[in-house]
This record gives sequence, structure tokens and C-alpha cells, in this order.
Amino acid sequence: MEMAMAIRGWRSRVKVSSVVGMKRDGLAEIVGQASRLPGERVGASATTSRLASLGGGRRDACPTLSGMCTADRAATNQNRPFVYPILGPSGRSLTRMGHPRDPESHSHHNSVWLSHHDVNGTDFWGDNGKGRILHQRIEQIEDGEARAFVRASSLWLGTNQTVLLRERRQTSVQLLPRDEWLLLIDVHLEAASAEVTLGKTPFGLIGVRMAKTIGVNDGGGAIRNSEGGVNEQEVIWKPARWVDYSGPITANAVEGVTLFDHPINPNHPAVFHVRNDGWMGASLTFAEPRVLAPGKPLALRYGLFVHSGMPAAKEIDARWKEFAEEAPAAFPALK
Repeated sequence: MEMAMAIRGWRSRVKVSSVVGMKRDGLAEIVGQASRLPGERVGASATTSRLASLGGGRRDACPTLSGMCTADRAATNQNRPFVYPILGPSGRSLTRMGHPRDPESHSHHNSVWLSHHDVNGTDFWGDNGKGRILHQRIEQIEDGEARAFVRASSLWLGTNQTVLLRERRQTSVQLLPRDEWLLLIDVHLEAASAEVTLGKTPFGLIGVRMAKTIGVNDGGGAIRNSEGGVNEQEVIWKPARWVDYSGPITANAVEGVTLFDHPINPNHPAVFHVRNDGWMGASLTFAEPRVLAPGKPLALRYGLFVHSGMPAAKEIDARWKEFAEEAPAAFPALK
């Protein structure tokens, strides 16, 4: 069951729609997974319990609460939540589903996603791994004039459906001038019942698969980082505050996404994993493993600056500084 959480009623042109292809002005949809274990009830917050049914499979949606809505759709072939598409100022998606030249072994490259290659030895990164991130409940949805968010809880399930991690994630959209915007991802990861080790790997925690035309190889785009590096050879495995991937998205428009690493992240500045084929990600445990203990959640924050053109480094630095100075999302105690 795939969960699509829509935040409506905006006066802007931000459009972030679900994997099922909905694409409308004034609509922001955060896409996640709402599968659950047999017989297990997906919890409903006070917000979701007030939403009306649209019918058609199991689909809860929305004329209440300023037009906010949430809907879950059948999608049994997804192993983790993701956000798709990331629409730029031109209205075209700056991200894609899957690797353009290797779709089978990179089927997990779903636009923007969080996962990890080694959680107590279990692979949550690839679709052939045994790990699965299972959506549990929507805690809260807020809709504002310039900012909106959805907060959700998930379980990281290993082999034999063992719960390894409990996740709480807040995904926010913040509007900017010129139809640009920020996607903010705050996440708390906590070991469920015993210590959990995130192994040493370049894969995880966040990945971004860019549109084919933005890729260096296929479209003539460019990768740049905060330290002055350009393209894969100078950016891969290098620590940075941010990495930008920009390139042509239409015949007349250049747009891109800058991936921000926040100073609260324990490995800041993160080592970035990038490829000229249209991929970038920030590595949490590139240098060494990290042990998570029950009762001590790991707080992380990432940002994606969705922009027009190919901004100068000083402009991106200014955006990153604003991002870095803003307090991370607070996660109130669950009731």
C-alpha cells in the first residue's frame, strides 16, 4: 500500500505530485509507503481520522482542514518511502524514477529517498536487499501560505520482519521567490530494542536521481560542490556542505537541485557520492560505522534547493547558510 499525502490550497505554483502521475497546480504530494504487516493496524492521527473517503480501493482524502488530504494507494512493489517528482520552476520534473541506462539493478533510484546499505548487516538500499521501510502512521499534516509539512512514522524491518529501527520523518516544503522552493527532510532514527549498527558504506542515507537531461553524461549538466569541485572526478568522496546538480530540463531552461547537509548531522560536512550519470547522495557512514542505541534517536536534517538556472556558488552559499541557521524540526512525544 503506497501512501500519498497531499497538502493543498496553496496560492503558489509548487507542484510535487505522486508516483501515480497526479500533476496539478497548487498541489504538493509527499509520497511514502503505507504497507503494513498482516493484521497490523496503521495508526491514524487526529488529522487523518477527519478525512473523508474518496473511494476506489482504499483511499482516504480530503475536503476538510483547509483542503489538506491524504490518500493511500496499492503499490506492493516499493520497499521504502520516496518523493516524486521534484518539479522545477518550468513545471518539469528534475528527478526521475530509476537509472536511465541500468533500470533493473538501480530500480531503487526513486527520485529522492532515504535508506542505508548496511543496517546490522541487512541491505535497505537496493531492491534486492532484505530490508524494508514500512510506513506506520501519519502523525500530523500542516498547510500554510509559504510552508507545509507532513510528519510520519515508519519501521525499518530486517529479515523475518524484525524491527531494527523506528523512524520519525518530517518532510516540509518552503516556498521561495521565482517559483523556486526548498524540500526539507528531518528524520529521527532510533534502535527499536537493541543496539543497531549502521555499517561503513557510501550508500545512505539520502539519494537523489536526477532527470536524464540534467546528467553530465546524457544532457551536458554539471555537478558542483561548496569546495569548488566540478563533476564526478572532483566531487566524489569529498566532504562538502552542499552539492549542486544542474542542467537542461527543456530546450530553453536550465534548472537544478542543490543537496544541503545540515551542521547537526554527526558527520558534517558529509562525504558526497556523485556520478556523472545523474546521481548524488550524502553518505552518513562513509568513514566509519555508527551505533544507535534504544532511547537515543539520531537526528538528521537534509535540504534540497530546487532552483532555476545554474546559480553562482555565492548564491547557493547564502541559501545554505539560511538552511544551516534554521532550527531542525521538533518531534513532539507520541501519544
